[in-house]
Amino acid sequence: MHPIRTTIRIQHTAIALAVTLLAAPSWAQTAAPTAPIQPTEADSTERDKLSPVVVTATRGSKAVDRIPGAVSVISRTELDEQLRVAEDVSAVLASQVPGYAPSTQKLTSAGESLRGRTALILFDGIPQSNPLRAGAREGYFADPALIERIEVISGPSAVQGLGATGGIINYISRTPSKEGTTHTLDAKLSTQGRSDDATVKLGYLLEHKHDALDAVVYVGGVQRGVGVDGDGRRLGVETTQGDLQDSTGQDVFAKLGWRFAPNQRLGASFNQFRISGSDDWTQVSGNRATGLPTSAQKGGVVQGATPRNEVRTASLEWTHDALAGGSATVQVYKQDFRSLYGAGSFANFQDTRIAPSGTLVDQSDIVANKHGLRASWVRPDVGVRGLEFTGGLDWLADTSKQRLALTDRDWVPPLKFQSIAPFAQLEYEVGPVTLRGGLRREHATLAVDTYTTLAAYGHRQVQGGERSFDEWVKNLGAVWRFAPGWSGFAAYSEGFGLPDVGLVLRAVNVNGRSVENLVALQPIITGNKEAGLTWQHRLGSLTTSVYESSSDLSGQVRIDAVTGIGSVVRVPVRVRGLEFSGELRPARDWTLTAAYARTSSVTATAEGQPLDVELSSRYQGPDKLVLATRWAFAPGASARLQASHYASRHINIGRTAGTANLEEHFNGYTLADASLAWSSAVGDWSLGIENLFNRQYIGYYAQSRPSGTSEDYFAGRGRSFTVSWRRQF
Repeated sequence: MHPIRTTIRIQHTAIALAVTLLAAPSWAQTAAPTAPIQPTEADSTERDKLSPVVVTATRGSKAVDRIPGAVSVISRTELDEQLRVAEDVSAVLASQVPGYAPSTQKLTSAGESLRGRTALILFDGIPQSNPLRAGAREGYFADPALIERIEVISGPSAVQGLGATGGIINYISRTPSKEGTTHTLDAKLSTQGRSDDATVKLGYLLEHKHDALDAVVYVGGVQRGVGVDGDGRRLGVETTQGDLQDSTGQDVFAKLGWRFAPNQRLGASFNQFRISGSDDWTQVSGNRATGLPTSAQKGGVVQGATPRNEVRTASLEWTHDALAGGSATVQVYKQDFRSLYGAGSFANFQDTRIAPSGTLVDQSDIVANKHGLRASWVRPDVGVRGLEFTGGLDWLADTSKQRLALTDRDWVPPLKFQSIAPFAQLEYEVGPVTLRGGLRREHATLAVDTYTTLAAYGHRQVQGGERSFDEWVKNLGAVWRFAPGWSGFAAYSEGFGLPDVGLVLRAVNVNGRSVENLVALQPIITGNKEAGLTWQHRLGSLTTSVYESSSDLSGQVRIDAVTGIGSVVRVPVRVRGLEFSGELRPARDWTLTAAYARTSSVTATAEGQPLDVELSSRYQGPDKLVLATRWAFAPGASARLQASHYASRHINIGRTAGTANLEEHFNGYTLADASLAWSSAVGDWSLGIENLFNRQYIGYYAQSRPSGTSEDYFAGRGRSFTVSWRRQF
């Protein structure tokens, strides 16, 4: 595939016409209400009637038509519509965010990238990602029932911290919007009509708001069985990386707010989330060569403890709406994360000092504990009318490690990371033009004690030490509202990151190495150039943009074709893409939506080599087109039909890099989902049908990965039915 240039031809005329007619941004549909923005002379009366769509991931509430960049907001209504079909948040992101790769339908999020890179995941602004030792489990930290909306900023961010090289996915928890007390009961049953395949979910939500106090409490649980694919064969269970199938999950969440003064509010929140395998099913290998998918069988011997995620997040936040003429926010937080992987006699766990080679069973356990502070102050009209200042300071302390749970060995030693980052940004609005620019100074230290690698790497002693990182990251952009409902933007932004430090350190296999001189620990600075066009109108909305994202040093993981062991490669990466999405409301009761993304990437086989290979499926999703229609055919009743097409992708034919195979093959597929919702005297009901036509297919990452085996050749879910009931009182 050739790199995408500023103008990209869509070769299929039918698709081009459909997208042109339907395209409009998902973020333009709904969002939390805010005070209306004062119109400029270029704004029409008709547009003023539209509710502004506002995001907070920019470190201040900001309407999207004042942000120079690609922004998506997935509202609670959109979440509900998608979750009627499947209890899978990554599938929601794949359908609503153009640059997000297809869902793996597993507990692991390996292969679920954003624009060819990894996004920083936040929950109410609190980091959930673990960039020091990224185990691809960070996407499951809370029950989706307690999420009010999801804000997605595509492309690197200079206003957020470590890990925001690919974008930001900020999950915002519920906040009561009306006076009084509301109780909500939720029940959901998903089945394919087979034994032991059902998913059952129950939840209770309390929302309270009265005078100066507000509160949200949620308690929920889910139990999942094992489904079948389109051919009726049991879906494979991912026994090593973790699976959503054959699992149980629980979540307890509480958030309290107290407006103790006219302009001041104190808030506190706590969330405890757990998802764990049930060990009722074991894996049955498939056959990649013949196209037979991995499957599962009831019973069997399960080694070690069950894979699981345990996440605990707590925060205390103070806001002042009129501090020195501006608005201030100070948040302190703590997050404890643990992900346990499945056990096995893997090659890199073997140590003949403990057991004969090939017989030692162990399992990986990633533990990350974070605490930090986020402070910001936004002051409008600083000296000049229309000039806004945003400034603040972030502090993060993160201790991460990876241990082998059954033999109590450190695979990755404790990584003690601290970062302090002041930032400042100016925004100047004059007439129809908004100009934004800012700087962030990342000062970070990484300390590691002297340690010894595992036997598979030669029992190498690595001298401990401390590394310091000092980097400036910046952003600059402009928005021009050049006609009623129309605006264009151009922007440049940067993000700061580190390679997977744990992967680098655990893989040292030569003597005489020191943490202080490992070149592979150099930071990643990603720059993104982007230009786009948006349209907002009572009949619909549209956004389209082209971008180029580049970094001189990436942190790609490549897998040894013989041992299956991953290592980090520091080579340049360039990603170019075209995205557009949108909504059209041709009649009062009809809504048509579309999203399209085309991505092209190039990287090198090794340092100093030309950029002549494409990014692997671990980092880049296929080109995709998502079309949907919604019909509100009666009061309190609606129907939705959605189709997602993922294009074929065959790359790097015959190419290798050392012991890693780079060749990948993906035969695309198209899936359709449908849902029906209606209200009754006893509650709100819905029926969702996933994979409406019972298409047999192999998932994108499972099909593409060159290091794949017959144990991870996973088919996607066949046709499944979900009945949901909700009652508020």
